[in-house]
Amino acid sequence: MLPKLDSETIDRVVEMAWEDRTPFEAIEIQFGLQEKQVIELMRREMKASSFRMWRERVTGRNTKHLQKRDFFSGRFKSDNQKT
Repeated sequence: MLPKLDSETIDRVVEMAWEDRTPFEAIEIQFGLQEKQVIELMRREMKASSFRMWRERVTGRNTKHLQKRDFFSGRFKSDNQKT
């Protein structure tokens, strides 16, 4: 179940979820949403075809999970990202 989020927070979570190098863990730290909640939010906020495209894009993508990454230092960090 998703917590109440304002439209600005929803927009930022969607933006971070689309970014290839922003891991789900960063979204959890900044907004308190676990990966399955981010998926639920994306499903709710996007058209079905866009959601399917996003899921195909992030499924198995190493950069979306900190534990699967083969790099840590020198990674890009958005100015809007806290971690």
